[in-house]
Amino acid sequence: MRQIAALPYSTAADGSMQILLITSRDTGRWVIPKGNRIKGLASHRAAELEAYEEAGIHGIACPAPIGRYRYDKRRRKGGSREATVEVFPLAVTGHLTQWPEQGQRDLRWFAVAEAARAVDEPELRSMIAAFREPPADPGWFFRLLLAIRDRQSERTGMLRWFHALMPKQGRFFEQFEDHATTLVAGADALARLLKGGPDMAEQIRIISDQEHEADDIIRDVLRDVRRIFVTPFDRSAITGLIGVMDDAIDQMNQTAKAVALYEVRQFAPQMQDMSALIVECARITAEAMPLLRSLNLNATRLHDLTERLVTLEGHADLLHEAGLKALFEASRHGNPIDFIVGKEIYGHLEKVTDRFEDVANEISGLVIDHA
Repeated sequence: MRQIAALPYSTAADGSMQILLITSRDTGRWVIPKGNRIKGLASHRAAELEAYEEAGIHGIACPAPIGRYRYDKRRRKGGSREATVEVFPLAVTGHLTQWPEQGQRDLRWFAVAEAARAVDEPELRSMIAAFREPPADPGWFFRLLLAIRDRQSERTGMLRWFHALMPKQGRFFEQFEDHATTLVAGADALARLLKGGPDMAEQIRIISDQEHEADDIIRDVLRDVRRIFVTPFDRSAITGLIGVMDDAIDQMNQTAKAVALYEVRQFAPQMQDMSALIVECARITAEAMPLLRSLNLNATRLHDLTERLVTLEGHADLLHEAGLKALFEASRHGNPIDFIVGKEIYGHLEKVTDRFEDVANEISGLVIDHA
């Protein structure tokens, strides 16, 4: 049996994350909203529907699943059958006052670690734990031990070993994290914008504000790169990473400007799905940035995150191609201007995901050079 599920999450202003779990109606154990696939409906859309019916929430479901888990589904007539559940991250944007299964289940927001401990299925537990918050800085002594280990194993030269012991100056890590925050906020507003509705002007304003804030951050980074003697990474790596992050928020802003300029009010499903992918890309980038503080400790996790970013970009390419094809077919019997406008919006959305792939490549380069 194959099923789909939503993994509902919300992110606070300070970066902390919570997971919404619900209770199963038959056993009362903590689970995530799930159900059978629906014919004619994309899997992530079906997951959104299950989240609405079982938990009364709506949000932005990523079209690319984060993973799968298995469990034994009990039959009504007795016995059980193994079910494989495909899980889609769902960024919760609101909670309804009424929904179909209201009162039939308990709902509770958990911290990530608590949510992972609350569920029974090992694969689901690991999946939820992957939303973990970054580890604390281990301190200068542990970093010293790592540097000595690298020196003894002759994996680094004397100059790099000495550089690892030098005190790091500047606020580069904080600036990376602050910029990632603008990406998360901008991506969320972009996804809301492409859903249409009466608040489109407000979402365009939010994206513009985030782009201006990101510009301030990158100016600070470039100034610090010039004036600070000792930097945590090579200067080109610092400017390369913050540069592609800034390109991502710029393209989000270009998308919003095109929507406003051409007064677009309705958006194709492929556009909405690409914006949902961008939300997931921004979330992953925000998780990755604090991990750069301790590359040796976090190399494995950073590899997993960058691999996910590359996968999402590939999924976005498929959506881009399918969207353009559908747009072209519609324009053959309609208004050719719609194709021109839609093609521009698709182009900006694709460039956003391309820049997130560049972020993955920059992070991978840092891990190779320094971990």
